[in-house]
Amino acid sequence: MTSLKYLDLKSIPCPLNVVKIQLALEKLSKNQQLIIELDKGEPEEMVLNHLKEKGVLFKQIKQYENFLKIKIFNEN
Repeated sequence: MTSLKYLDLKSIPCPLNVVKIQLALEKLSKNQQLIIELDKGEPEEMVLNHLKEKGVLFKQIKQYENFLKIKIFNEN
């Protein structure tokens, strides 16, 4: 069964948001998913680039005026 974890990173500056995501990823169990909300702009760019570099599976699930919501899939 898949379970969801949630991480609100709105108003969290770079690179602290990347660090918080990395720590959250290390705590994810197999088949858990992580929902992250983060600000648009630099935080969005830094986080998405970090996830791509690490080969993490994710998709954007919602876009708001000032922030976006992404879902990370942990298959390990």
